[in-house]
Amino acid sequence: MAFSEIEGLRIHYEIAGASSLPVLLFSHCLGADLSIWGPQLPDLTAEFRVVRYDTLGHGQSAVPRGPYTIEKLGRQALALLDTLEIERASFCGISMGGLIGQWLALHAPDRIQKLILVDTAARIGNLEGWNSRIEDVLKDGIIPIIPGALQRWFTSGFHAENPEIITMTKAMLEAVSTEGYTNCCVAIRDADFRGDIHSIGIPTLVITGQHDPVTPPEDGRYLAENISGAKYIELAAAHLSNVEAASDFNSALLAFLKH
Repeated sequence: MAFSEIEGLRIHYEIAGASSLPVLLFSHCLGADLSIWGPQLPDLTAEFRVVRYDTLGHGQSAVPRGPYTIEKLGRQALALLDTLEIERASFCGISMGGLIGQWLALHAPDRIQKLILVDTAARIGNLEGWNSRIEDVLKDGIIPIIPGALQRWFTSGFHAENPEIITMTKAMLEAVSTEGYTNCCVAIRDADFRGDIHSIGIPTLVITGQHDPVTPPEDGRYLAENISGAKYIELAAAHLSNVEAASDFNSALLAFLKH
């Protein structure tokens, strides 16, 4: 467990893998923390120096007052790379983390070697939906929305076969602060890269869950079709394909990064 002070804010991160290896930076989704990338560590740390971190408002990182923007969260990732003296890294972001990845590819392309966009979109959801969720969470807290989140994150079959993972994921969601969660909702609500992603020139892999109701396959295909040279793959999973289809996810990730 490690912490860094970046612009007066505490950032929690963890590093695994030899310092001589190429760096892979992971960015999690709304409501999660860096532990969500646990299924990737066994297969990746022999080949990469894996850096995972808690986004502002999540996990053990600081919860500054809002508003948050994807730019603010992207600059957090850049500042962490600076603090760790990492000049370039490949970046893998899921959902909200995928929006951060798009921002980085557009605004700091010299820092990103390869880009992996997971279960994400150029525009996630809509204004009405995000405003309703923000209002609900500010009023009643995060607990009432957790059952719905878990249903969106994993298929019913995965729920039935992996109750221990569901329990751990539920506990992770319960630990998120209301302020951090809603501030990040604002950042996602206000992000729209549909008019910009054609400018991304970094080698990109888009991974989508076939059964993802949050960012369905058409969102992933849109990314792949509008980012020059992007590769696209669908996995048998819902929104957290890196957990539900971990083996296939890791194989696709390694094949892309080592090519």
